[in-house]
Amino acid sequence: MKNFTSFNRSNLSERTYNDSRSYISVQSMGRTIFLTPDVITFLEGEGNYTFIYTNTGKKYLVSKTLKSLAEQLNANFMRVHKSYLVNAAYVVERLEDDRMLRLSCGKEVVVSRRKIKEVSGMLDHSHLRISA
Repeated sequence: MKNFTSFNRSNLSERTYNDSRSYISVQSMGRTIFLTPDVITFLEGEGNYTFIYTNTGKKYLVSKTLKSLAEQLNANFMRVHKSYLVNAAYVVERLEDDRMLRLSCGKEVVVSRRKIKEVSGMLDHSHLRISA
């Protein structure tokens, strides 16, 4: 019989908490789908609803605000506009003096005037130096 002395309750509760924040649950066709941040390309907010776009080309609608979803996602996501939250890993090109971002799926997302410096700094800092 094996001895499991290294297993303790504090490790379990910490792991459960981290795992619960590492995905977003989405209802689709009567079932629940769990999306991890690495498959999400960008999110588009419309009032109290948000469209979630994945790297497979699927689009899901959830009844949560963009702000509440941003709190669940990791630091790789940037709020580039009041209606858009973008995963920096999927940014392939910056256009029109950094006013527009092209994603790997082909979608072009507008960057608000107030966010241009912040977004450029984040992309430069994350070693995603892309010349347009």
